[in-house]
Amino acid sequence: MKITASAILKRSARSLLPGLLCTIGLMSQMGCAQAVIPVYKYFVKNTYPHDPRAFTQGLLYKDGHLYESTGQNGQSSLRKVDLTSGRVLQREMLDANVFGEGITDVGDEIMALTWTSQTGYVFDQKSFKLKRKFAYKGEGWGLASDHKYVYMSDGSSAVRVLDPKTMKELRRFDVTAEGKPIDRLNELEMVDGQLFANVWGADVIARIDPANGKIVGWIDLTGLLPANQRGTDNPDAVLNGIAWDAHGKRLFVTGKLWPKLFEIELIRVEGR
Repeated sequence: MKITASAILKRSARSLLPGLLCTIGLMSQMGCAQAVIPVYKYFVKNTYPHDPRAFTQGLLYKDGHLYESTGQNGQSSLRKVDLTSGRVLQREMLDANVFGEGITDVGDEIMALTWTSQTGYVFDQKSFKLKRKFAYKGEGWGLASDHKYVYMSDGSSAVRVLDPKTMKELRRFDVTAEGKPIDRLNELEMVDGQLFANVWGADVIARIDPANGKIVGWIDLTGLLPANQRGTDNPDAVLNGIAWDAHGKRLFVTGKLWPKLFEIELIRVEGR
């Protein structure tokens, strides 16, 4: 009997699934019900170097380069990075008293959040010159854009929908799985009409329908970079960072303080 890679992944997913749901707090909420939301594993297509000192908060791919935001007070920055080498080509430091968070692009501008300062920044993509600031209430975690709207996470189950010109909130929706809210939503990326979200502290990405907030898929990235390879004893060295090359249909992921960035292909292994 021929055993394919997808069959092996499907078999392993059945044993991993309870742990996956437990990790994100869904197992207890659903009473250990069998998963009905599709689960995806991954195939690593390429591995690239990543700055192991970068406390990655936001990631995006545009015009052949990666753009990355990093956090920590006094170390927060906006970067332009060469994908192949991982070399930082351009860098703009944020104010020393702010903790940088997620980024996204709209047109020729890059929007950036801060964690608790309730202040966002808008930079010129080419020069990294600060063009203006904007205010918001609460915490800032992740940003994504479909170029019609900007989507913002704040660590809860809510996603705010913003006007890309003014960055004012238009509405918000709760992200749910089988009717249960899922919080700790962090870095965001729009991927072919779906909103991908890191779940902070877990090797899991949620695939969200932005029309209704329902989770339509889980991406289980367990084992992508084992803990003993993350190059640090820092418990914050978690999965965080999603970038989508819309033209080349390439998906990139990394983590805070990770020495590697991965191009992955998703493989459905479980669920209806």
